[in-house]
Amino acid sequence: MAKDMTLLWGSGSPPCWRIQIILEEKQLQGYNQKQFSFEKMEHKSQEVLDMNPRGQLPAFKCGNHILNESFAACLFLENQYKSQGTKLIPDSPDAQALVYQRMFEVFTLHQKIVDFMYYNDMVPEGERHDSAVQRNREALTAELKLWEGYLKKTDCYLAGKEFTLADVLVYPFIPYMFHYGLSSERYPALAKYYNSLKERPSIKATWPPAWYSLVKPDALKTV
Repeated sequence: MAKDMTLLWGSGSPPCWRIQIILEEKQLQGYNQKQFSFEKMEHKSQEVLDMNPRGQLPAFKCGNHILNESFAACLFLENQYKSQGTKLIPDSPDAQALVYQRMFEVFTLHQKIVDFMYYNDMVPEGERHDSAVQRNREALTAELKLWEGYLKKTDCYLAGKEFTLADVLVYPFIPYMFHYGLSSERYPALAKYYNSLKERPSIKATWPPAWYSLVKPDALKTV
């Protein structure tokens, strides 16, 4: 069944990593895959555009279905293979509600990261203001404190005592932030979550090759 799947991906991209993790969790190894370089603009190549007209990664195909949005791909795979591998959406309404809530909250976390990290890239030089950088930093800090609080209330995972789709969708952003200099001292619950899951087989097997570099960026060290 995995032979009918194709994933085009880029190293270090949390959305790409999500699909890689769920494919491992659902025991769907052996799918077709190809890595592209963001630095070389390979995600704008015709091969990617043929599957994803936006020229973005991931680009994922399962049989005749193209699912280029990582949330869509993960929800589809969990629904199609719910009885295979790790069960990622619990049965009880209470547990489901928490899983869904954490899943969709990651959009806010993602936006706060982007607002802070890429402000200089998005705003023309003559229009940049230190006050905006500070506001973005404060907004990201407040958001991270929310996630700190969530993790302090749970046993190990984001939505209770079991690994769920919430972890598949949110976790890739946690190593991403620590890779870019987030302080484990200031965010001990996030650091504990990061370290407790990094050896999970699905995560270890798909760890972004780009992050094995000895060069550690520090874009988030002041948050």
